[in-house]
Amino acid sequence: MADITRRLGWRHLRGAPTAHVRHHRSGQLVHDGPGLSFWYRSLSAALSEVPVDDRELAMTFHARTSDFQDVAVQATVTYRISDPGVAAARLDFSIDPDTGVWRGAPLEQLGTLLTETAQQHALDVLARTPLAAALMDGVASVRERIAGGLAAEPRLPSTGIEVVAVRVVALRPEPEVERALRTPAREQIQQEADRATYERRAVAVERERAIAENELASQIELARREEQLVDQRGTNARREAEEHAAADAVRAGAEAARTVRLADAEGTRVVRLAQAEAQAAREVGEARAVAQAAWLRVHSDVDVATLHALTGTRLAENLPRIDSVTVSPDVLTGLLSRLGGTSGEPA
Repeated sequence: MADITRRLGWRHLRGAPTAHVRHHRSGQLVHDGPGLSFWYRSLSAALSEVPVDDRELAMTFHARTSDFQDVAVQATVTYRISDPGVAAARLDFSIDPDTGVWRGAPLEQLGTLLTETAQQHALDVLARTPLAAALMDGVASVRERIAGGLAAEPRLPSTGIEVVAVRVVALRPEPEVERALRTPAREQIQQEADRATYERRAVAVERERAIAENELASQIELARREEQLVDQRGTNARREAEEHAAADAVRAGAEAARTVRLADAEGTRVVRLAQAEAQAAREVGEARAVAQAAWLRVHSDVDVATLHALTGTRLAENLPRIDSVTVSPDVLTGLLSRLGGTSGEPA
């Protein structure tokens, strides 16, 4: 929208670089071009402003496929007004000299023209296409058909309009049909997911089995090595026992030999001692016999009184030693009585 200011009955218009302004005064074209700035009187001026920038027109319409299924088409058309003079002559782009606002709705007219033209060409191509094909390849075919139809439409160049680009955003069926169409794909995707899950589980189970087998093999190898260790220890123990037994046997043999030697030596010594003792006893006996015989020969020639004296002497020699003698009055009285009796007897 043009920027208009007021000064003492005059008006000043300042246009944008993307707006083509046409100023007619008394039927004569005074100013014509984009981004103009000029003074004018509102009572004698006829102004029009045509945008020359690229514009986006979004459109949504419904179509029916060859199998009688409704689809919604979402598209965007990019266009520009390439000939502002022709567009201003064919459409009402006039603006109010006092406010700069369009008096009509020219862009809505352009939008209606472009939408109806694009819709007509899209309906033509979708009416001969089944729903499945339209959903798979319909976007490209619809875009090409709309672009070709708009490029061949004679009303657009005659109105000064140039189509820059056409984009078809989506082709969507009704929600119920879309859900029905999604079901097989979802089931297939679910099957693929389940298959992937099963394969992943199978791989996990296989890995767990491999790990378990490795652990079992390790345990078996460990048990085998433990068995070898036990056997080796038993062999070592037997060898050690055999060596100890051999050493004990050698030690016992040595002890037995030493005992035998000691026994032999002791026996020899005992025999010799016994022989010596027997010889001594025999010699002592013989000596005693000789002495006894001599004693008997000596006493055979002595008288009886002498033998009695010798016997008393020998008896006295064998009596115990008397250190003191205690004489009681009774013994002394008896002794004195005996002495007195003896003294009264005749001599």
